[in-house]
Amino acid sequence: MTDTYKDDEKDIMLEDAPAPAADRDIIAEAGEGEVKARSRGLAVCVVLVLLLLTGVAVAGFLFIKPKDGTVQGQCDATEVRISGKLPGRVMTLYVQEGQRVHAGDTLVRIHSSLADAKMEQALAAESAAGATQSRVDGGTRKEIIDAAYDVYQQAVAASGIALKTYERMENLAKEGVVSQQKRDEAKAAYEAAKAGESAAKSQWELAVAGAQKADKDAAAAMVRVARGGVREVGALLEDQFLIAPCDGEVSVIYPQESELVALGAPIMTIQKDDNWVVFNVRETELKNISKGKKVKVYIPALDRTEDMEVYYIRDMGSYADWQATKAGGDYDVRTFTVKARPKRPVQGMLPGMSAILVK
Repeated sequence: MTDTYKDDEKDIMLEDAPAPAADRDIIAEAGEGEVKARSRGLAVCVVLVLLLLTGVAVAGFLFIKPKDGTVQGQCDATEVRISGKLPGRVMTLYVQEGQRVHAGDTLVRIHSSLADAKMEQALAAESAAGATQSRVDGGTRKEIIDAAYDVYQQAVAASGIALKTYERMENLAKEGVVSQQKRDEAKAAYEAAKAGESAAKSQWELAVAGAQKADKDAAAAMVRVARGGVREVGALLEDQFLIAPCDGEVSVIYPQESELVALGAPIMTIQKDDNWVVFNVRETELKNISKGKKVKVYIPALDRTEDMEVYYIRDMGSYADWQATKAGGDYDVRTFTVKARPKRPVQGMLPGMSAILVK
């Protein structure tokens, strides 16, 4: 019994004993070789996958060209903004948004107390200028002419008496009765009376002739200035009633009644019935588009296709250029605005609706 136990214990001790050093080295080298082989295979697979993906990308970049995309635009129409030269208060709006109007319809009334006051001033200035012109053109008053004539007659009489006195003194001086000084004094008095007669006659003739031509021209010019002021204020007051310049629909009304509006401020917008569609098209797609050409346009909102005629093509400018990638050997492409008008009015077509160019 005792021996058997010892043999078993010996066997157990032999099984638990460590392997020799040479065996451990062999096992380690075998493990390292297997790890290196697996790593090398994985690296080869990764490189092959990367090369495959790179080849597919390069082939797609060089040989696969994208198909032309959908050319989408939108519907549009002419919008006319209604504004006036008269700053004032909106008194009455005769239309409302969405209402159809015709050319000549009254849209709004604007009141300006300042413009009314200016008109009163202009009318008063015109009246004053007209009165001045009438006075100048009518000549001098009869009473003034009569008074000037009386003064002239008095001067004639005084001149006659001075002449007789001078002649008498002249004769007496020759006879030696009076001195030479008395004779000279009489002569001076006569010459003064003669000058007074001439001046009185000129005043009478001036009164009879009336104002000079320059005065008449000046008076007429003042009348024209006053009338121009009246027309200027009248032109402003014409805009107190704004009328529709065309047929269309009132799309937007900006101020409300009783609000103040400034000079030239928009009151409302009228949308005309001249609908069209507008597209932004690359120049590479213009080969089938030209002015006067018929195109088909699909309007999703109406679910219908309409025939339209191209009437406008214009370059949008460098800001809308499509920049190509130089590595691909491509070139920059400019963008053009293309407008087309339906051949007949399209019921239900509204600005802002999408439009698809059918190729």
